[in-house]
Amino acid sequence: MSEQPAERPAFRTRTAELAVAGFFFLLGAIVIFDSVRLGAKWAADGPQTGYFPFYLGCLICAASAINIFMALRIQAEKNMPFVGRGQLKLVLSVLIPSAIFAGLIGWLGIYVSAILYVGFFMRWLGRYAWWKLIAVAFGNSTVFFLIFEVWFKIPLPKGPLEALLGLD
Repeated sequence: MSEQPAERPAFRTRTAELAVAGFFFLLGAIVIFDSVRLGAKWAADGPQTGYFPFYLGCLICAASAINIFMALRIQAEKNMPFVGRGQLKLVLSVLIPSAIFAGLIGWLGIYVSAILYVGFFMRWLGRYAWWKLIAVAFGNSTVFFLIFEVWFKIPLPKGPLEALLGLD
C-alpha cells in the first residue's frame, strides 16, 4: 500500500493554544472590567453585584496567562499540526452557515431562519431533491412552532413574516 502525503496544516498546536488562550484572556478581561463597573467590593451589607464575577474573571485571566506561557514554551519539534486545511474547510463549512443562521434569527425570526438553514444544508451537503427539501424544512419549522408556541406556550423569536401572518 502506498502512503498518502500528509495534509498541509492550516495551523499548528502553538498557534491554536495561543489563539484560544488569548480569546479567553480577553473574555476574562471583559468580565473584570464590567465587574468593576458594577461594583466588585465587599460592601457593608455583603458582596456587590460584580464581586464574584470579578474573581472569576481574575481566575480566567490567570489560567489563560499560564496557557499562553506554556504555549510559548512548546519546542519546534513538538509543535505538531493542529488541523489540516481539508479538516478546517469541513469545520468551516458547518460553522459559517450556523453563524449566519444565528445572526438571521434576530431579523427573520427563528422559524424562517430554520427553513433557510435546513434547506441550505439539505441542498448543499445532501443534494436532496427540491420537494424533499421543502417538505422537511417547512415541516421541521411547523413541528417546532406547534411544540413551542402552541403546546408549551413558549414564544420564540419571530420576524416580519410571522407578524404579517398574525402569529406574533
